[in-house]
Amino acid sequence: MSIKRNSYSKLIAWKNDKFRKPLLLRGARQVGKTTIVREFAKEFDNYIELNLEKESDLNLFVVDDVHTIINSAFLLKRKIENKKTTLFFIDEIQESPKAIQLLRYFYEERPDIYVIAAGSLLEFALKKVPNFPVGRVDYLYLHPLNFIEFLGATDNLAALEIVNTKPIPAFAHSTLLNLFHEYLLIGGMPEIVKNYAETKNISQLKKTYKNLWQAYKDDVVKYTSKELDRKVIYHVIDSAPFESDRIKFEGFGNSNYRSREVGEALRTIDLAKIIQLIYPSTSLQPPIQADLKKRPRLQFLDTGLLNQILSLQGEMLLVNDFSNFHKGLIIQHIVYQEIIALHDDQTYKPNFWVREEKDSNSEVDLIYQYGKYVIPIEIKSGPTGTLRSLHQFIDRSNHPFAVRLYAGNFSVEKAITPTKKEYILMNLPYYLVSQLPAYLEMLVNEKMNN
Repeated sequence: MSIKRNSYSKLIAWKNDKFRKPLLLRGARQVGKTTIVREFAKEFDNYIELNLEKESDLNLFVVDDVHTIINSAFLLKRKIENKKTTLFFIDEIQESPKAIQLLRYFYEERPDIYVIAAGSLLEFALKKVPNFPVGRVDYLYLHPLNFIEFLGATDNLAALEIVNTKPIPAFAHSTLLNLFHEYLLIGGMPEIVKNYAETKNISQLKKTYKNLWQAYKDDVVKYTSKELDRKVIYHVIDSAPFESDRIKFEGFGNSNYRSREVGEALRTIDLAKIIQLIYPSTSLQPPIQADLKKRPRLQFLDTGLLNQILSLQGEMLLVNDFSNFHKGLIIQHIVYQEIIALHDDQTYKPNFWVREEKDSNSEVDLIYQYGKYVIPIEIKSGPTGTLRSLHQFIDRSNHPFAVRLYAGNFSVEKAITPTKKEYILMNLPYYLVSQLPAYLEMLVNEKMNN
């Protein structure tokens, strides 16, 4: 079974760009980087794949001449180079800082060859490259599957067509909500989704989840050479799933590790994209700026992995509305995951909004920049009167737009804050998070045209 990825169209655009450069495909382990390149290879007449974890492939880069490297690669892989299109894929390129450095020469000396490089620990490897080819490399970041990709992978093609209809028809709501709950339960790791699509048996996935998580933990030894740092990182990874909504570095996971040690460990894991630090913001207007002095939240690579670690999946099968399940953290987590997947920029992170004063604290679950607006987004059910923090944001904002993500039907309503400021609230079902930019465009345009 081949999973259709949203990033495939971006690979096609890269192929058709006459000014293309070698493409550095980034992303955590097991998000499907190698798989999507192998599928993309069908667009070419010739395909050469190197894996630099193999000594024979790594040894090709002992020379500095890209012509020699290409000729040697064709010979090693028993293929004949011709004048037709060739995709040259260098996988696990983090194993050779020199190979990363040589990407600039592929760009300068062999522009006829289409070069893609990929690696899972590139953020660490790039630090070891003295002359990184800045400006001579294109980038594409790959995430776990989002809900749209999940629908395609599980052969829910009718639902896939409907979810792209705007506005969403009411008759499709129940079916789409159930499918989104399925996605929330399973997550978006390609191997997990593929196995689930074939068997529909959640219990058989436990070993795969466990192996995936262990593989991430085993990578820890590659992040640092200091034994104490390794111990702290191991502790942080093991403790993180059981931490509360917003964390403190001091005493993290009931440990005696100092704030500085935990902070360094978390920033290292964040760089690897296994667990990210999501900081709040006090911004009401663009650009949204994270406040690194305030307590962050933790965002795992994939919600399905988190569910499995916390042993929640059995209980989740009986839940119809996840707004309050596990204190609302699981639905919040998948929303963040969907928002992150909207962005190709590997540095992008979502933010939540806080207002912390002596006698009054407010917290909006998510803020999202759309054009010149910072849109407040609450992730909860209930009447508009319960949206206290969102109202405080709206009262201070320079626009009238707000969003509530919930388990109900799509609707747009006029609302009013306790201070009598009118605003427009778009009630968006959870399963439309990946469509958020299009729905915000619809909301804003409708207001401007009236």
